[in-house]
Amino acid sequence: MDNPIITLTTDFGYKDPLSGVMKGVILGISPSANIVDISHGINKYDVREAALTIGTSYIQFPPRTIHVVVTDPGVGSQRRPIMVIAENYYFVGPDNGVFSIIFESEYCEVVHVTSDHYFQRKMSSTFHGRDVFAPVAAWLSKGIPASKFGDTITDFVRLRLPVPAQPTRTTLEGEVILIDHFGNAVTNIKASDLERLRSESKGRLRIIVKGTEAPLKEYYSQAADKGLYSVIGSMDYLELFVNRGNASSDFNIRVGDGIGVMMAAEK
Repeated sequence: MDNPIITLTTDFGYKDPLSGVMKGVILGISPSANIVDISHGINKYDVREAALTIGTSYIQFPPRTIHVVVTDPGVGSQRRPIMVIAENYYFVGPDNGVFSIIFESEYCEVVHVTSDHYFQRKMSSTFHGRDVFAPVAAWLSKGIPASKFGDTITDFVRLRLPVPAQPTRTTLEGEVILIDHFGNAVTNIKASDLERLRSESKGRLRIIVKGTEAPLKEYYSQAADKGLYSVIGSMDYLELFVNRGNASSDFNIRVGDGIGVMMAAEK
């Protein structure tokens, strides 16, 4: 690949040198690589948050981008390193469900990476980001065919990600799946879910969480006070917010909390 792009998404944080070391390994193998940090702020060991982060980010990159994801509480165990080949993108990381949204969104071939001559010579049981995933991504960026890294598998791990329910024609039931850096509570209800509800019944949308109504706004600053509101975020998910505040702490909203949407009769 000419001027390949390799992204990194990890739960390593920003204090320790782990992500920087991975970049050094990549550049040692593929000096022309362009390395992009998507995030190193994933909550520790939170595979679902990593899956949501890469699942809502990968498509913003040019075709043939290689996405490396390392949220890996099973490092050193029997969990497999894998490479995912989608139509326009590649993904490298642990087989622990971190690519579940990719599997739902794309037709994928998945390879169990076993060709250890593409790994670092000296292996650690605690840092496969450096010793396995970074070098594999780097060699892939240099044009090594995916088939050279191992054999295709079909029993890869998928997370059971929550999906909204529609118990009646006029109601949706979802839940909070992520609290972002600003304290916004991202739900599993998509803009398309709301549009479907609107198309099936007439009225106005009422969005309720923990007994509080969160009126739908078009953008954050449209909320004139410090109340709880909702908006369709940049990734097309419904999210709860407080303008220049923190919805999570101000209203005690946590991952897993339920959210209801209903079509109410116009007053």
